[in-house]
Amino acid sequence: MSFVVESQDPHSKARSGTLTTAHGDLRTPTFMPVGTQGSVKAVPQDVLAEAVNPDIILGNTYHLYLRPGLDVLQKAGGLHGFMGWDRPILTDSGGYQVYSLAENRKIKEEGVTFRSHIDGSPHLFTPERAVDIQRVIGADIIMAFDECPPYPCDYAYARQSMELTHRWLDRCIAQMNQTAPLYGHEQMLFPIVQGSTYDDLRKASAHAIAERGAAGNAIGGLSVGEPHEEMYKSVDLCTEILPEDKPRYLMGVGTPANLLENIALGVDMFDCVMPTRNARNGMLFTRQGTLNMRNRKWEDDFSPLDPMGTADVDRRYSKAYVRHLFRAGEILALQIGTVHNLVFYLDLMREARERISDGTFRAWKDALVPVLTQRL
Repeated sequence: MSFVVESQDPHSKARSGTLTTAHGDLRTPTFMPVGTQGSVKAVPQDVLAEAVNPDIILGNTYHLYLRPGLDVLQKAGGLHGFMGWDRPILTDSGGYQVYSLAENRKIKEEGVTFRSHIDGSPHLFTPERAVDIQRVIGADIIMAFDECPPYPCDYAYARQSMELTHRWLDRCIAQMNQTAPLYGHEQMLFPIVQGSTYDDLRKASAHAIAERGAAGNAIGGLSVGEPHEEMYKSVDLCTEILPEDKPRYLMGVGTPANLLENIALGVDMFDCVMPTRNARNGMLFTRQGTLNMRNRKWEDDFSPLDPMGTADVDRRYSKAYVRHLFRAGEILALQIGTVHNLVFYLDLMREARERISDGTFRAWKDALVPVLTQRL
């Protein structure tokens, strides 16, 4: 596995490159569609591969551990074989669920005890267990087990949480060194920078993560309610410290504008449920702004869904027809919307790479961001 920076924008920290994994190459900057339970919601794998065409998708350790369970996954030869996907996969560690299950978990030095959201059964995730589970899932990139603190949180808690994340990281690294991949392909571990929105904690965590010398590094604990400017400041601090020759992954972010602003700050990889979740609610992203397909204004608009879109669904279906599908509760609406939004996000990443290569990224980004944030 390797990472090569191929172009650098002269007017920002944006860069483009290639991350090589056992299941193929990722062209960066890249966006990873979220396939929480081994499925990108509303999109079959053949449509995902052909119409959306992502370099990589993301799976969720917590959900896959609970259902279908490790026994089934191991018998299937890992998540790749189970879901019929032959491209790279990244799995989170379950750390975000530690954050989101605040009412049903307890955090200790050993790890986190929690109750299943499915049947209430008790479970324990430790750093070692998180690595072992992700060995069974078989993702190409696996994440270190961390604690994602809430926003806002006081300084003392943020520091305590960060230090716990660093201790858990060392246990993850030790477990990686003591175990082997199960399916004959290499897996790489990414540590996660924490520290809430406190500048000194973010710097300290970024230095601690950089010193571990991992194959890539992630920035976590953002997009949890903080203002966008706080996010950008924290990311900027981290990318000043994290190694330039390793990929940088910003977890759980975000809107199209968020992606472009963070690319300018030196981020290479993103994931977020926003394009798929918003699509299922009828909210579509376009180069002109955001469309709410349930609005009456589209009732007799027979123009293409997105005249500037590159997905087949953008040319094939009219706004009026797609609005009708959403209003009628047709399942096809969810697939059309999801394919559209994912292709939009991936096209944005493709053009960002092109703009970085030809040195026009900063001006392009500055002109496009205000348009992307408007509602039509």
